[in-house]
Amino acid sequence: MTRLTILEYPDPRLRTRARPVTQIDAAMQRLIDDMFETMYAAPGVGLAAPQVDFHQRLLVLDVSDEKDTPLVFINPEILSRGELCMSEEGCLSVPGYYEPVQRAANVRVRAQDRSGKTFEMDCEGLLAVCVQHEMDHLEGKLFVDYISELKRSRIRKKLEKDHRQRTGAPARAPSSVR
Repeated sequence: MTRLTILEYPDPRLRTRARPVTQIDAAMQRLIDDMFETMYAAPGVGLAAPQVDFHQRLLVLDVSDEKDTPLVFINPEILSRGELCMSEEGCLSVPGYYEPVQRAANVRVRAQDRSGKTFEMDCEGLLAVCVQHEMDHLEGKLFVDYISELKRSRIRKKLEKDHRQRTGAPARAPSSVR
């Protein structure tokens, strides 16, 4: 398995809308495994394929305390949403920042698992928030889009500065879609 590079805000590739997965083959299985390794190492509870520069409708999650309940959602869609609630969110693509975001407290999702079998799942609490957060990535949306422009601007400037200090390169990478 390979640890993948997680794109960081404001990288424009994070704004690319993901395409549906049309083939679940050995390469997709490797990507899923690599995404889990990357997510666990980060450490995080969810990772969407666009965050690692693969612009397909795929996300992996594991909100268990023991990190022993990996979930794969291919071509996910939300069928229904419950009442709204506020919860603090962070993101592997926006490291070090946490902000309150309003999302549904529960959702019903339809997706395919890693073998391509279609399933439906009722998600509540952290799992529901995580599913919605990661599905936003599939649309090119980040949790910072839910906060004020002033806060978003401050976060962007700080992350750009941090990136320049770490790498000596500009934070904005050329746009490419896989």
